[in-house]
Amino acid sequence: MTVGVLALQGAFVEHESMLEKLGADYFEIRQKKDLERPFDGLILPGGESTVMGKLLYELEMFESIQKKIRSGLPVFGTCAGLILLAKEVENNPSYFGTMSIRVKRNAYGRQLGSFCTEQEFKGIGRIPMSFIRAPYIENVYDDTEILAQADGKIVAARQGNQLVTAFHPEVTDCLEVHTYFLNMIAENR
Repeated sequence: MTVGVLALQGAFVEHESMLEKLGADYFEIRQKKDLERPFDGLILPGGESTVMGKLLYELEMFESIQKKIRSGLPVFGTCAGLILLAKEVENNPSYFGTMSIRVKRNAYGRQLGSFCTEQEFKGIGRIPMSFIRAPYIENVYDDTEILAQADGKIVAARQGNQLVTAFHPEVTDCLEVHTYFLNMIAENR
């Protein structure tokens, strides 16, 4: 099993560290030719969704990644990655638009509004959640399943082979969310 990690901007190194701890093979996706390598899952890290979206178009990677996701490639988006996957983004255009969720960007305010909590994650149990200028999911529809909430806001969801979190599991010591994603990939193979 090999995971491609989008490495244009954001917290991709932290995701790679989690994958290493779990013994999963991975490589960085930095340019169009990297998408020619075979991979079984994709991580879209946290960072700046606007910057990532712009780079995906400039580097001519957007359509290829969108096609892979629509074809069923398992994908895990955290924070900005969640925004990239959403069909609806409040007051902003959507990007890949593959997941039936409506998202509110920077919902918890600026950097000073960042916080940590511990909440229940369906199928895992209580886990630490680190929110950094995080969005939250305002609404899910179609067959999207809510996996976690914090303060009454939806902060994790799954639709088919797409997993999203508004928080950053890669900056904690908790490997459970990445294990959940690797299990999704294994189920898909």
